[in-house]
Amino acid sequence: MMYRLWPVLDVLVLVLCLAGVVPAWHAGIESTSFAASGDLPAFDATRYDGLWLGLAALLVAVAGLALIDLIARGLDRAPRR
Repeated sequence: MMYRLWPVLDVLVLVLCLAGVVPAWHAGIESTSFAASGDLPAFDATRYDGLWLGLAALLVAVAGLALIDLIARGLDRAPRR
């Protein structure tokens, strides 16, 4: 029974991690626009939050491990000739 559950868990982890990467990445980047003031020109500043970007990187790594495990289990079940 457990041998059928692992691929389902791998797919579930893969989908959840990939679904969480985009919001985590977007939460880690914040752009602010500043208007011109006197002799200073207008400009945009971008702030990067390492915790959110690190979470996004961790989610990609976990999704990659789940994909590798899913492929390895699939190859292990393939009929051998």
